[in-house]
Order: sequence, then C-alpha cells, then structure tokens
Amino acid sequence: MFRILTTLTVALFLAACGETQLNEAPEDMGAFRARVVHVFTDKALKWPLSRDAEASEWNAPMERAMETRLRRYDGAQEYDVAVSLEGFLLAPPGIPVLVNPKSVVVVNVFVYDVARKEYLARKVQMEVYEDTTGQSAILGSGHSRTKEEQIAGLSLNIADKIEEWMAEEHKENGWFDKRPDTVLDAEAAAE
Repeated sequence: MFRILTTLTVALFLAACGETQLNEAPEDMGAFRARVVHVFTDKALKWPLSRDAEASEWNAPMERAMETRLRRYDGAQEYDVAVSLEGFLLAPPGIPVLVNPKSVVVVNVFVYDVARKEYLARKVQMEVYEDTTGQSAILGSGHSRTKEEQIAGLSLNIADKIEEWMAEEHKENGWFDKRPDTVLDAEAAAE
C-alpha cells in the first residue's frame, strides 16, 4: 500500500511540472500580427456550485494573458482576435483526495482577417480547465488556490489554448500564410 501511495504521489508531482507558463516558446504563426485583442466578460454566467465571482473580475487577467501571448508575434498581416467568456465554475473546496472539483470555463473565440475583411473563425467554442498542481491534486484547487489565483490560472490557460489552436489552424489550413499582396504593401510602406 505504501508503494502505491508513493508512486501516486510522485506521478501527481510530475504532472504538476507541466503547468502552463505565461512566457512559453512562441508557436509557428506565419505572418500573424494582432491588430486588436478584444476580451468580453460582461455576459458570463456563474455556474452552480462555483465560488462567487463577478464577470468583471475576469477582464484584467484575461486581457493580460491574451495580450502577452498574442502581441509577441510581429508578422506582416493584421488580425483581430476576440474572446468572449460565456460561463465559469471556480472550484469550491471539496473533500481532499476524494472529491477534488476542477475549475472550468467556456469561451467563444473569433479571428478576423483585417486585410481580407473576413472571419477565419466565428464563435468557435472552447472548454478550458485549470492546471492540476501537486497541491491541488491532493487538496483540490478550492483548498489550495484563492479565487484570484483560479481566475489568473484559467485566463492563462484560455490564452494558451487559443494560441495553440490558432497555430494548429495555421499549420493545417494556412490561416496566416504570407500573401503576395502583403509583400507589395510592405514595400510600398517602406518607400
């Protein structure tokens, strides 16, 4: 029994090492550059059993995470990215080891190609969970994190998931491939 508990504990701590970080390596995003990053939280629903939180408490953490992740790309083509927080559940304290609820959010994402005046994605819905740390795996995040820490962690995971999804769309569908007209526009601007 001791061996099983030791193995489980080690596995949980190793899983915690995979936590999402704010400054992870950039993805391949082709010619992408964010012109505007919009965050909408005013219509977000707090789901049953969630810790109390106002929708407005999500604005600053989500904006900071989205800006940090998307403003680091300096391609030649501009895109607008909008994310709308639809609903959230901030995990309340559970029963350690037995019942460890996880925080979750649902967002809608929009990506708009400014030059072509068309949406690449309109209202793509994503479900995003919080990371599990060594401490939250045993105690549950309701015990190990404050409401503000849960919101900050989920905001980072939202930005991370959106960035990875956009990079995947670029890889599979050429979303941010450099266009010939962009080269001409850049040369004209230089003159």
